[in-house]
Amino acid sequence: MYVAGRISETMGLQQFEDRLERLVEGTLAKPFRSNLQPVEIGRRLTREMDLHRRVGVRGLIAPNSFSVTLAKPDVDRFSNFLDALVRELAEAAREHARNEQYTFVGPIDVQILEGPRLRSGRFTVAAEFIEGPDGMAPAELVLPGGGRVQIESGPVVIGRMPECEVVLSDPNVSRRHAEVVRVNETFVVRDLGSTNGTKLNGVPIREQYLATGDNITVGSTTLVFEML
Repeated sequence: MYVAGRISETMGLQQFEDRLERLVEGTLAKPFRSNLQPVEIGRRLTREMDLHRRVGVRGLIAPNSFSVTLAKPDVDRFSNFLDALVRELAEAAREHARNEQYTFVGPIDVQILEGPRLRSGRFTVAAEFIEGPDGMAPAELVLPGGGRVQIESGPVVIGRMPECEVVLSDPNVSRRHAEVVRVNETFVVRDLGSTNGTKLNGVPIREQYLATGDNITVGSTTLVFEML
């Protein structure tokens, strides 16, 4: 079991590095000649998750808030893609949680800070448990482009209207097509009387409970539901 976990972690971190390199392409070449590599930060972050995990009602809970402190020269080197690094570190945390079957008490938050006393190549990662605003387990809708919409206490409406929480330009999507709403500690997807209907994992539905990894199809667009 330990070996399998380490294999999945290695694969996740390699995917993390590959995605980051594809995202910023040639801009990585010069700054990453320094001693510090992004995969080292990802590896330390997932180690902190393992070290500070604890047992909760729904299984193992991992920290969800991370402060990464870098030396000023490394912050300067990474300045052109710090936002991309933050996004990919958050995704590395999600992947590690999926591999190890961890859950979170709130949304994942990663901050990059500057440590004036750190030498180039040195860094620290601090991990904390920070609950979401409603104190419930967080969930998100993953959009086709990779963006994420958090599901909190109110319904998340999917449709073409600009007032919707998830606005889609898909002509096959109704103005107010469907919604995802929290019901106690579970989540439900509901069709809102749309013209073309809503599918859950390819099956037409009117209302259905959700499980992590479920595919919600509205019109020609598919969203992925994830409990974190």
